[in-house]
Amino acid sequence: MSDMLALGRSVLDSQPFSRLVGAELVVFEPGRAEISLAVADHHRQQHGFVHGGVLAYLADNALTYAGGSLLGDCLTAEFKINYLRPARGDRLLARAKVASGGKRLAACTCEIVSVTPDGETVVAIAQGTIARVDGEKG
Repeated sequence: MSDMLALGRSVLDSQPFSRLVGAELVVFEPGRAEISLAVADHHRQQHGFVHGGVLAYLADNALTYAGGSLLGDCLTAEFKINYLRPARGDRLLARAKVASGGKRLAACTCEIVSVTPDGETVVAIAQGTIARVDGEKG
């Protein structure tokens, strides 16, 4: 495992909400990140599909990891998500990449796929702006 991936996994493990939902960072390299989630019953809404909030979480965190791979310590400044179809399956995978990066901001895109034995289906797409944190608190 690369030092970068080990560091990224350490950061993810320090996020109580990420531990709660069961997210796993599977790729973390310059300009790119992938977060995987094994779908469980508590991730589903009343129709049996994965709740949109879970998809939004995956997009937000994957976008921030992708941007952070170039910017360092960062936060999401904004993001939007388009739900394309109901998320089904046993696993979700959020794949994010930097579309354009500078010294303080990175514009990133993310595709969330549902993984089944039959293959992958895109269930949502997102884009966001990631901002470097300059050590200010409060």
